[in-house]
Amino acid sequence: MVSGLVAVVGSMAFASVSLGAAHHPTGEWSTFSECPLNRTSIEWCVNSVSSKGSFTIGKKTVPLVNPVRLQAGYEGPPSALKVYGAENGETLSKTAQPVPGGLLGITAPTWWPGFIQEWFNNLINEGFTGVTATVELAGPTKGLTNIELNTTHLLEEKGTALGLPAKIHLQNAILGSSCYIGSASEPIPLKFTTGTSGSLKGSAGLLTPNAEFTKLTFNGGKFVDGTYAAPGTNGCGGIFSFLVNPLVESILGVPAGSGKNSAFLEGVLEAGEAAEVKASE
Repeated sequence: MVSGLVAVVGSMAFASVSLGAAHHPTGEWSTFSECPLNRTSIEWCVNSVSSKGSFTIGKKTVPLVNPVRLQAGYEGPPSALKVYGAENGETLSKTAQPVPGGLLGITAPTWWPGFIQEWFNNLINEGFTGVTATVELAGPTKGLTNIELNTTHLLEEKGTALGLPAKIHLQNAILGSSCYIGSASEPIPLKFTTGTSGSLKGSAGLLTPNAEFTKLTFNGGKFVDGTYAAPGTNGCGGIFSFLVNPLVESILGVPAGSGKNSAFLEGVLEAGEAAEVKASE
């Protein structure tokens, strides 16, 4: 009885280790190192690196200075794919981008309480004007995500190819560490297409498959969204957010309806058959 129980517990422990095992694909498959291969039903792995692009939110345009990486795996039919996040949780890299101009030239409104005006203006005078913006997923980053992926739309250059419910993290000494445009409950609904969105024109890019068509590489693809709406801010300024949020919203021009915002991403997208990725280890 005891030995049987020990055997069961031992097998459970082994199973848990196996489910959490790290993967180390090699060769042409090495870029899929965080594909969620522990989920055995995953059919394809995705790795996308955007090295060029920008986000315009209301009055501010933030260019993509630092590359952003998307890693995931998916399964199911092209029209109803289920996308699972990277094994390490870094499905969309949290890559900060400098906001041109930051808070330069801004002073505290005179109607603010005197001590808050002094705090704000002193930080500005001390040079704490630089602001970074980081696009983050507004939802699960491990397991089943709320990312929308449609490979048919990507290839045919029409409809939503990549949907990213997002939030934008704004950071500096004044804004604190909890300042966001959008949230999990009110995300920025990015609907990227390789076709046309508003005044923007996208492209699937140049497709280069390997000899077996088990790895597909799209070079120079352009994903665009010229129609999304941007919600207001939340959490800016910490305990003074009731004052700082409205100020930041006036600087950025948010909330901003459809037609006042745009985004595009350019780079390289790779898709590899999960079985081949796993076999390369």
